[in-house]
Amino acid sequence: MLPDPKSENLLFTINRLDEQLLTYFNDVLVVNNQLDRTLVSFQANKTEAFYRWYKYKEAFSSRLVKFLLQDYQVRKGIVFDPFAGIGTTLFAASELGYDTEGIELLPIGIKLIENKIYGVNKAQNFEISRLKYWQKDQPWKQSKGLDNLTFLKITKGAYTKETEIQIRQYLYTIKRESEVVQKILLTALLSILESVSFTRKDGQYLRWDYRSGRQIKSRAFDKGKIYNFEEAITIKLEEIINDLQGDEKQLSLFNDNLIKSGNVKLYQGSCLNILPKIESNQYTAMITSPPYCNRYDYTRTYALELALLGVDEEKLRQLRQELLSCTVENKEKALLEINNDWEKAIKICDNTQLLQTILRYLSYQKEIKKLNNNGILRMVKGYFYEMSCVIQESFRILKDDGFLFMVNDNVRYAGASISIDLILSKIAENLGFMIEKILVLPNGKGNSSQQMGTHGRKPLRKCVYVWRKK
Repeated sequence: MLPDPKSENLLFTINRLDEQLLTYFNDVLVVNNQLDRTLVSFQANKTEAFYRWYKYKEAFSSRLVKFLLQDYQVRKGIVFDPFAGIGTTLFAASELGYDTEGIELLPIGIKLIENKIYGVNKAQNFEISRLKYWQKDQPWKQSKGLDNLTFLKITKGAYTKETEIQIRQYLYTIKRESEVVQKILLTALLSILESVSFTRKDGQYLRWDYRSGRQIKSRAFDKGKIYNFEEAITIKLEEIINDLQGDEKQLSLFNDNLIKSGNVKLYQGSCLNILPKIESNQYTAMITSPPYCNRYDYTRTYALELALLGVDEEKLRQLRQELLSCTVENKEKALLEINNDWEKAIKICDNTQLLQTILRYLSYQKEIKKLNNNGILRMVKGYFYEMSCVIQESFRILKDDGFLFMVNDNVRYAGASISIDLILSKIAENLGFMIEKILVLPNGKGNSSQQMGTHGRKPLRKCVYVWRKK
């Protein structure tokens, strides 16, 4: 099949404009060998006390937060994260003595942050002894009561009947405990749902094990060991107990004897709605990782946890639309209706030549039916325009000389490499930021298997942006 001349021409223009922007930022693009995938992902948290309790794959590590704050000598004040996740920035910066604030939309992140603030911080010998009792005596097994358990279309049949009953017994029984113990026990339960289910989180969706009995279109998937409830919860409780009574010199989280821990504050909701309400010049630094422009749908991958927290189908759809545009199901947001001051951010996107060429290319691919999902065009456009508004607000709420550190990945769609790092950095510069560094990980990530099959393998940059308000 002959190449399509219009596609070829647009791709050529994208590559040329990308090279120009790469040259423009050449002096600040730096490969940093201290950064690796363990540091900018959850992997390094797997051995960190408290941080290891819940596996949040999209999180970066507490070590990255401490590295950035110390390496860039960020002065004391308030550190902010507009995409707080499960609170890694909030708690890691708090350990170093910074007050911290953040915004989170998903109920799973909100619940885990709240449980850590009000549960772990107040856990004393009595609470630890109750957790030991739960681990050893397993009181839920004697319970005659069953709590309600919400199911979504995408979570029905996720557990064996026996596991479902034990989850309901556990939820019913923890209500007899003190508030602090309840919060820690609920965190333990949320942390094991995947391991006792027939599912595994897999980016855009939940992948189902062949033993689930579900009709699965793709080839049979074996997730390996599926833990029974009793085994999984006792292992998790042992881990939690060990962390709570561990060596204070090693476990400094919430430990006032070493460094006076900062206060932690959380705003609940969409950052697009909350950021405009925050006063200007509040924060000395921001450390964040927004959702990537990679089609990952957190409302699906964390559906087990959301269902356990009582999220129903209607609320799930609402959450999906409130998320920063990163899935093909996100509808276009009326940004100027949210905040009419964002006209500047929108105009900058309108005039960013590389971005507009990418959008024209994706529009043409959609027109000739070469885009594997028509929602990709809307998602990519929404992602950049919404992120531009977030960047404008970030500049406003940072103090002079304040840093914004951002972890993000580049992506590729329909054969077009999209340099998220360069485009967002250029937008940030036009909004007033000085681009100090774009720290590049030594090893880039590969594009998706579909992209590799059609367009070949080409590594994509994974970076930590270092912007400064001057």
